[in-house]
Amino acid sequence: MTNSITRINGRDAGARDLSSLAFAGYAHFTSMQVRDGAVRGLDLHLDRLRTASDRLFGKHLPDHVLLGYLNTAVTNATPDATVTTYVTSRSGEFQAADPEAGLDVLVKVTDPATPPEGPLTLDVARHEREVPEVKHVGEIAKTHYLRLAHDRGFDDAAFEDRRGRLSEATIWNLAFWDGESVIWPEADMLTGITMRILDRRLQAMGVPRLSREVRKEDLSTDLAAVVMNSWSPAIPVSRVGDRNLSEDPTFAKLLHEAFASEPPVRL
Repeated sequence: MTNSITRINGRDAGARDLSSLAFAGYAHFTSMQVRDGAVRGLDLHLDRLRTASDRLFGKHLPDHVLLGYLNTAVTNATPDATVTTYVTSRSGEFQAADPEAGLDVLVKVTDPATPPEGPLTLDVARHEREVPEVKHVGEIAKTHYLRLAHDRGFDDAAFEDRRGRLSEATIWNLAFWDGESVIWPEADMLTGITMRILDRRLQAMGVPRLSREVRKEDLSTDLAAVVMNSWSPAIPVSRVGDRNLSEDPTFAKLLHEAFASEPPVRL
C-alpha cells in the first residue's frame, strides 16, 4: 500500500481546490515523518505553524483545529508516512492582506522518506534565504543550488552568507562536533524541528551545545559534521567545499541516540 492523500480543511481536495494553490507562493508549511502512527516533536511542529502564520498572516489557527486536520488525513494512511501541512490565506498573493480572510490548511500524505546514507559532500553556495525564520514555499534556490552542486561533483550544497558564515544546507540544518560540544552555526537560517528536538534532548543528556559563527576556513579534520532534517537526525558530511572533515561516526551515533530518546506522540 502506498500513500497519496491530499485534504484541505479536513476534506478531500478536488481539482478546484488545488487549481488556485498550484502556483501559489505565499504559504508556509511543516513536514514530519510519521512512524507507527506517531511523530516526534509534534509540539514543535504546531509551534512552527502558529509562529509562521502570525508572521505571514497576523493570525493563526488553534492547535486543536490543526490536529483535527492531521488526524483526518492520516486515518486511511499507512502507519509510516510523510505528512506535510501547508497553511495559506484566502486573500492570496500580490495584494494587501484582508483581515477578514480565512486560513486554509492543506495536508498531504505520501510515503515515508528514505534518507541518503552518506557521508555527503557539500558544495558551498553564496545564498541567504528570504524571511529565513519561516519555512515557506516557492524557494527555487534550494533546487537550483542542489543541481549546480551535482554538476560540480558534490552531493548537495551548503549556504554561505555575505559575511562568509555557513548557515544551513539546501533542505538541511548543519551541525558540527569538536569532540566535546555540538556546534550550531550562528547565522540567519531556518531552525529546523529536528534541530530543536536534538537541542532539547542533548540538553537533557548533559551534552554541551554552543552557537558560534562557522566559516569554511574554520573547517578541518578536527571537526565532524552532519546534516539533518525530518528524514534523519544525522547524515555524516565528509567534505564542505575543498575542506575535508573527520569521518568519526561518534557524532552521528550520538545524535541518533538523542533523537530516539524524544517520546513519539500519536496523531
